[in-house]
Amino acid sequence: MRVSMADVAAAAGVSAQTVSRVANGSPRVDPTTRARVEKAMGDLGYRMHRAARALRTGQTSTIGLVVSTLASVGNSRMLQAISEAAAARDYALAVVTVGERGIREAFARLRSQGVDGAVVLNEATELVRDAPPADLHLVVVDSPPDERFSIVQTDHAGGARVAVEHLLGLGHDTVHHVAGPARSFAAAERERAWRATLADAGRRVPDLVRGDWTSASGHAAVSALTDATAVFVANDQMALGALRAFADAGRRVPEDVAVVGFDDIVDAAEYRPPLTTVRQDFDVLGARTVEALVAAIEGGVHVAETVPAPLVVRDSAR
Repeated sequence: MRVSMADVAAAAGVSAQTVSRVANGSPRVDPTTRARVEKAMGDLGYRMHRAARALRTGQTSTIGLVVSTLASVGNSRMLQAISEAAAARDYALAVVTVGERGIREAFARLRSQGVDGAVVLNEATELVRDAPPADLHLVVVDSPPDERFSIVQTDHAGGARVAVEHLLGLGHDTVHHVAGPARSFAAAERERAWRATLADAGRRVPDLVRGDWTSASGHAAVSALTDATAVFVANDQMALGALRAFADAGRRVPEDVAVVGFDDIVDAAEYRPPLTTVRQDFDVLGARTVEALVAAIEGGVHVAETVPAPLVVRDSAR
């Protein structure tokens, strides 16, 4: 027997209209009520018929994700988080990568799938700033302020600042930096905060070494860090390579050199030694990103939200 909206409304103690708003992802439902309705939906096994919703609302309940690559751990985690958050709101997800034909072709592919809006992720964000599509609701993950679309981002600068302050607080004269790609907004924000924090503390700002987010580039970077006693690495994958390179060179972590990463990926606590790092909460980022896109789709509302990035202290920098 198919569960109806009326069944869900009765179980949740709300009106059928409220159930409809929750089912359609409307932002005009307070969080407590939404949670109660979603629990009733789950308990009863309620599923909104996607085709029927499209006929009624003119929306397909499908959102797009534009990404330059899924090879990095951060992008893969964001894909997982956005996929789960979309599914929780009964939205389908269409994923496109930006290939040789560029961002316009990526949006054309999404339009052909009838998406209601799209998320633009990380390195792909620089491609959309010059010409965001006027016919698609957008949420950009990691971007400078822009009134044309919603923005959800990690507090990259705040996380980098607390990482550098932690290393200085351990008694190091300065902090070296293994930066991410120059085209990355997140990498640029972390680099900017590293420089500013050292300058504010009256410390020397060393030449940075730039990597490409991979552990191999982190390993290679260490050859230029022979005088470093403290290193802030722009992501955990590069930090993993750096830890191996320091070990290969006979330098102990943290006794000879302290290392802090960024992301707090699942395996960070399993590094040798366990990695001190700044946590990006990918689950929260994914949920907030989908919430922002649904708000734009349903109500034309644009938001700008920053998710905190706390430091997680482990053995690599104590």
